[in-house]
Amino acid sequence: MRQNGRFAQFKDGLLRVSRSFDRARLPIGFAILGAALVGLFFWNIAAGSVSLSFAEVADGLFHADSPFRTIVIDARLVRILSAILLGGALALSGFLLQTFFANPIAGPFVLGIASGAKLVMTLALIGFLSFGINRNSNVLILASFLGAMLSMGFVLAISHKVKRMSMLVICGVMIGYICSAITELVVQFAEESNIIKLHDWAMGSFANVQWHNVIVITAVVLPAFAVTFLMSKPIGAYQLGEVYAKNMGVNIPLFRAALILLSGVLSACVTAFAGPVSFVGVAVPHLMRRLFKTAKPIVMIPACFLGGAVFCLFCDLIARTLVSEQLSISSVTAVLGAPIVILVMLRRQKEGER
Repeated sequence: MRQNGRFAQFKDGLLRVSRSFDRARLPIGFAILGAALVGLFFWNIAAGSVSLSFAEVADGLFHADSPFRTIVIDARLVRILSAILLGGALALSGFLLQTFFANPIAGPFVLGIASGAKLVMTLALIGFLSFGINRNSNVLILASFLGAMLSMGFVLAISHKVKRMSMLVICGVMIGYICSAITELVVQFAEESNIIKLHDWAMGSFANVQWHNVIVITAVVLPAFAVTFLMSKPIGAYQLGEVYAKNMGVNIPLFRAALILLSGVLSACVTAFAGPVSFVGVAVPHLMRRLFKTAKPIVMIPACFLGGAVFCLFCDLIARTLVSEQLSISSVTAVLGAPIVILVMLRRQKEGER
């Protein structure tokens, strides 16, 4: 009897510890993301082809006449801020698409939305470059948005016809292949000098972002994040089903249109300035669900934004420092993100067999 009593006490103690940890999971999770973001921020500034000490980084940040000013401010800080904003935008876009389609591997890259944005962006870029016109940030965003919306329209039309997740993903991949093939065909007719510029953009990188681009990115991404966060309550209701959301007073057609527009604007902004960046929008929301053990939008929206920023900062650090020549950011995000997508699909298959 004493042994049974001790076992019961031990079990109650474990339950209390578990409940305490669950209550602390939220601040612990955001503390981890915040610490990772700050650590990677300074690591990215210091690391590169020219390694800088903390004193040299501080000198470059706070002294206008510093010899390290150009490296710290004009080369690395602008790249870091663009990786934070665009990485957060990609992850948030992926979360919105997964909510919209109720599909765990929906994302701008997997569903071909990024490829559609890339196609129209390519047409716009070649048009500008052929006539000797400097690229205009607003026009490039509009071109990317148009391409993203066209691809999204195809995916929406297909989603009403097919019910199986695997078929929707296959259709999205096919849309991506079609857009990529047309893009390659268009590039063949471009001038050689323009092809080089287009190739640099199409590889995917945060290196070509300038300070005036960061201003535009901030003006697009932060308001979209704020609107998404304000929609936390209707998103949470929508996650429980359309009938429940209607009963809670959610205007379903307007709500679905808002999700499409927000995800399209976010993914289009990324494509316009960094080129196609793969798997971030699919992988990061799942990592955040695992970290916080919840799918509540009021938690997931800021968590996905911070998680996307951390993920892209880490991938960009690898892309800049792994080899002497800089790698494409998509090469790194694919290597780290694709296994997560595979694990998610295997897990879903196991749950379906039970």
